[in-house]
Amino acid sequence: MADQKSSFLRLFRFAVVGSLGFLWDTGTVYALRDIIGLNAATLAAYFVAASLNWAINRFWTFGDIGRHDHPVLQWLRFLSANSLGFLFNRGTVYALFFLSPFCARHPVLALAAGAFAGMGANFKLSERLVFRERPPQSVMELAEISAGMTDAELPQRESDETTSVNHHH
Repeated sequence: MADQKSSFLRLFRFAVVGSLGFLWDTGTVYALRDIIGLNAATLAAYFVAASLNWAINRFWTFGDIGRHDHPVLQWLRFLSANSLGFLFNRGTVYALFFLSPFCARHPVLALAAGAFAGMGANFKLSERLVFRERPPQSVMELAEISAGMTDAELPQRESDETTSVNHHH
């Protein structure tokens, strides 16, 4: 029950941070669109918001388990792990820009839809791959955890594999 409560609290905090990220995202798009164009501003804004979200999630949402990694490596893992959320988010945003001239004139609507589209994936992937007691030790382990091939918290032990192989002989 305590794990469920802490997981819900983390989800709530992640959503609060995501709401702030939506504000940073929107503010950056509106600040940059007349300078670099809507498409480039939308792409740049994602990295601004994702970076600020990572920093707040590191200290507030996952502060009890998220600070043992080197910050730059964790930030890169955050961007990498949330690439699926990025595709959902920005895929929704760009689709709405393309399909609806109204959304292109009022990007806040497309950005809100994109934020909702990416939030669930981003939370699960951040929880499994970024803010953990034991971060992935290699790119291969990160890929295996992402694909669900290994447990996110338990290291693979060769003795487990050899024991199961020996029992089958």
